[in-house]
Amino acid sequence: MLDVTKLMSDLAHQRPVFHSEADFQHALAWRMHAERRTARIRLEWPVEWSDSEERIYVDLYLPTRKVAVELKYLTRKLDLEREGERFALRNQGAQDIRRYDFLKDIERLERLSERTDVRTGFAILLTNDPTYWKPPRREGTVDAEFRLHEGRTVTGTMEWSEEASFGTKRGRDVPIHLSGSYALEWQDYGDEGDGDYQRFRYLAIRIGSSSNLGEQQ
Repeated sequence: MLDVTKLMSDLAHQRPVFHSEADFQHALAWRMHAERRTARIRLEWPVEWSDSEERIYVDLYLPTRKVAVELKYLTRKLDLEREGERFALRNQGAQDIRRYDFLKDIERLERLSERTDVRTGFAILLTNDPTYWKPPRREGTVDAEFRLHEGRTVTGTMEWSEEASFGTKRGRDVPIHLSGSYALEWQDYGDEGDGDYQRFRYLAIRIGSSSNLGEQQ
């Protein structure tokens, strides 16, 4: 079984906060291995498309189950200490382009799911930045079609508004097209206190024949 909800819950008890996206990636792979010692897990799995020279690297890949996982760890500035270990998270900002990048992960996983070596994909975003899960305060933002707030459904073609600057769109000017329809349901990951940006939540999207995150793989 690959139960992402249980996997993230178990991980939260061991690692409620991470130093970086690479730290998150490694910890999640280790948690997967701990649950099933015989599982083969590959980090930074290389993928080449047959119709182009483009090569991408998938964050996690389970070859025996044909599962591909893409991860995002998006942070606001936070300094804390846990069990003698200091965590100094930086303020990443640029939420608009990072929303685009997460949806691009979903688009890539849809394309990967058409291959024989990938049956199911998961896109997981973990963050302590509430601007990702909260609705926008105003309408008409340049990234309105890329918003990821609670209760929204993403599907079809999404692109920047006409007001988006060249700098914002640079390297990300191609519209995103999703064949599937995905309801965005955020889950609590952990709470490190009462201060700003100490609540962590995650969004997990399954790309495959079912949206049930706990279905047998």
